[in-house]
Amino acid sequence: PVRVIVNVAPGGVADVTMRVLGARLTETMGQAFVVENRPGGDGYIGFEAVARSEPDGYTLAYSPGSSMMIAPHIVRRADLDPLKLLTPVAATGRVSLYVLTHPNVPVASFAEFLSYARANPGKLNYGTPGNGTSPHIATEVFSREAKVKMNHVPYKGAGPALKDLLGGVIDLTFDPGVGVAQAKAGKLRMIAVAGPQRHPEFPDVPTLAENGIRGVDGGPHFGFYAPSGTPRPVIERLNREVVKLVQEPAVRERFNALAVEMAEPMSPEAFTAYVRAESERYAKLIPELGIGQ
Repeated sequence: PVRVIVNVAPGGVADVTMRVLGARLTETMGQAFVVENRPGGDGYIGFEAVARSEPDGYTLAYSPGSSMMIAPHIVRRADLDPLKLLTPVAATGRVSLYVLTHPNVPVASFAEFLSYARANPGKLNYGTPGNGTSPHIATEVFSREAKVKMNHVPYKGAGPALKDLLGGVIDLTFDPGVGVAQAKAGKLRMIAVAGPQRHPEFPDVPTLAENGIRGVDGGPHFGFYAPSGTPRPVIERLNREVVKLVQEPAVRERFNALAVEMAEPMSPEAFTAYVRAESERYAKLIPELGIGQ
């Protein structure tokens, strides 16, 4: 079997999309694709396990882009540079983020939220899937642009953050899609979208850009990575299979239900260039935000 290490907790968008892809890869490649969650350490725990594996294509990483392109500029480790130890294989998609609040927060719209947050600096606690994740960066960019001050509570994945939001332990999240069903059920309130367009099931909820707040997005693409030294034919075959799958109508439908924007088809070389360019962009942005050790 092919072991795919997902470096976030079960229940998050990266985990769910990998399970969708894993089921299809098992069918198309005639090999069982087994998902193993290794959350924590800002994504490094999962990456480390893959980097130490045999470079034979039977152990892969599947990760949000933040672990590869953002976290290394926040949690610097001389012994573990993901861009040196892992080889980009294929991009799959990326999320929009949804600003979800607990009903205890006394706001019914984004305008009310902005007024409340500005009037109560340091009162609101926001949860993220972890330090240096795309939702963390997005919320910090939002805070800078909107001139609000909130407290960061990092979790080991979007699923645990959502659980505490539902329990009222935290006040809000920039959610990567896992909490949309809870908003539909009325358990949470969606007040804005950090993405290019409104959610089709929440047509009255505006985007942040519509409110004059720009530069806030869901971050770089999720993707597959292999240990450095994996033979090129193996990487190219995996890339071909994944690129084919993300264009299948059934897979696109499942991804769309999670509000995931599908990646454009990219070769391993194109994905590697994308990873490096995004990494360089965040290397400049993160010090501006004052995030880091």
